[in-house]
Amino acid sequence: MKRWVKKSLTAIGVLVILTNIYIVATGQFYVYKALYYNFENIDDWEIFPSRKVATENPEELPKHKYYNTQTLKSNYIKWLEDYHSVAFVAIKNDSVIHEKYWKEYGPASVSGSFSMAKSIVSILVGIAVDEGKIKSIDEPVSNYLEGYKEGNKAKLTIKNLLQMSAGFNWEESYANPFSYTTESYYGDDLAALANKLAVVTEPGKTFNYQSCNQIVLQQILEKATGKKLSDYLSEKLWKPLHANHDASWSIDKEGGNEKAFCCINSNARDFARIGMLFLHEGNWKGKQVVSKEWVTQSITPAQINDEYGNPCDFYGLSWWLAKIQHQGKEHQVYYMRGVLGQYTIVIPDYNLVIVRLGEMRSKTLIGEHRADIYEYMKAILEAYYK
Repeated sequence: MKRWVKKSLTAIGVLVILTNIYIVATGQFYVYKALYYNFENIDDWEIFPSRKVATENPEELPKHKYYNTQTLKSNYIKWLEDYHSVAFVAIKNDSVIHEKYWKEYGPASVSGSFSMAKSIVSILVGIAVDEGKIKSIDEPVSNYLEGYKEGNKAKLTIKNLLQMSAGFNWEESYANPFSYTTESYYGDDLAALANKLAVVTEPGKTFNYQSCNQIVLQQILEKATGKKLSDYLSEKLWKPLHANHDASWSIDKEGGNEKAFCCINSNARDFARIGMLFLHEGNWKGKQVVSKEWVTQSITPAQINDEYGNPCDFYGLSWWLAKIQHQGKEHQVYYMRGVLGQYTIVIPDYNLVIVRLGEMRSKTLIGEHRADIYEYMKAILEAYYK
């Protein structure tokens, strides 16, 4: 027994030494940070440098006359608590009708967006198109980035990036400390990482979820607008929507680039404003913030196939698309989502926006959607839409 323990410890020691040699030899020092923090967390905005996303003339969202008058069923409360929710907010007819917080979180508490940011980046692309700074999403990426003029890269369009059909050599792995995904999150040079990207399959053919698409979109937006992504977000969304609090966007290093695939740091009520904007077809209190046409395109299923050859009816221009049954009818749903169960959900038939923030999500898939999202929708629908 002692000999077995000694051999095991020796093997572990050799593995540690070899891993360190590999990290130093390849310059992948971000791995130390990844191993230290182990897994992503909703409070990771505290460990990364960030750039401010300023608001202007902040306005509180009004409370609905039936605010918190209904108690959610116990089975739905269990879903919320089992998956470590920190915020649950529902907006009906542009007013907060229900909200609940956990773990000392409240209306102003900051939480990371994770991949909900992808949908927000898509809106910024739409605004740039509206302004003529980007001519069309059918344009080749090479019109903006020099490194995309040859081979399959020359075939890549902005639309391919938005629809997750770019075909990059990118494995969407959150567990592997040496993956591009981990490097993008914990590393300090997104531009250098982007230079490693190669288009290895025909663009525009198959849905394949890859966070690197938004890294390239960040480069395109900055080239097209001449502005940092955080400043463009502030000017085009946060200020026009009169967000109640300044937000921030995590960056790869001081003075560096936004982690466009994730990491907008805000609160549930202000995230809800993005859903409300789309609910009103891009209009905010009489001002067209992004065109109705862009909203329609964003929530229209991509005309491509998934990896199994089935029509991709669950994804648009970086927005997830679903359906839910209630009161004997099927209702369209579109939403933003993040890896730990960050959701901003829009159900147009009920003039309803739901935001859930937390630390875990269901591992069970119903089609391409996590099982918990349906429970969060049903929780509000059964309580307030009887």
